[in-house]
Amino acid sequence: MMTDPLADMLTRIRNAVRIEKPAVEMPASGLKAKLAQVLKDEGYVLDFSVGKYEAGEGGDTFVTDGVSLADAKAVLRVFLKYGPEGERVIRHIERISKPGCRRYAGYKDLRPVLDGLGIAVLSTSRGLMSDRKARSERVGGEVLCTIW
Repeated sequence: MMTDPLADMLTRIRNAVRIEKPAVEMPASGLKAKLAQVLKDEGYVLDFSVGKYEAGEGGDTFVTDGVSLADAKAVLRVFLKYGPEGERVIRHIERISKPGCRRYAGYKDLRPVLDGLGIAVLSTSRGLMSDRKARSERVGGEVLCTIW
C-alpha cells in the first residue's frame, strides 16, 4: 500500500529526468492523469497516455484503446520533454502539500514560482490547475507541488 501516490509520481519523473529517459511509467489514477495534463498544458512534458499491458505471442504489448482509469492494471506513461541539445525542461520538482501537513493558499496568496519561470500545481474546486490559471480564475486551493 502506498501512502502518497502523488509523491511517488513526482519521484519517478524526477529520477527519469536525471537519467534522461524518454518516458516513465507508473500505476494510473485520475489525479495522476490530471497532473500529467497540467504538465502537458504548461509545456513540461510532451504527452501522456493511459493503457495496460496485454500478453501476446511476441511478448507484452502496451494497449491504449478502451482502457479506463478504474482498471486495476492501468498504467500511466508520461513522455518527458528535453531541449534541442538534450537539456532538461524539468529541472526541479517538489511536493509541497504532504499527507502529514497540508498546504492551502488563496488566490491572493499565490506568488509566481521562480519569478514566473516555474509553476505551482493546485487542487481547486474547479479541478487541478497551475497557479497562473488559478490567479486568473480567482480560485485558491491545496498547493500540491512546484515545478521549474
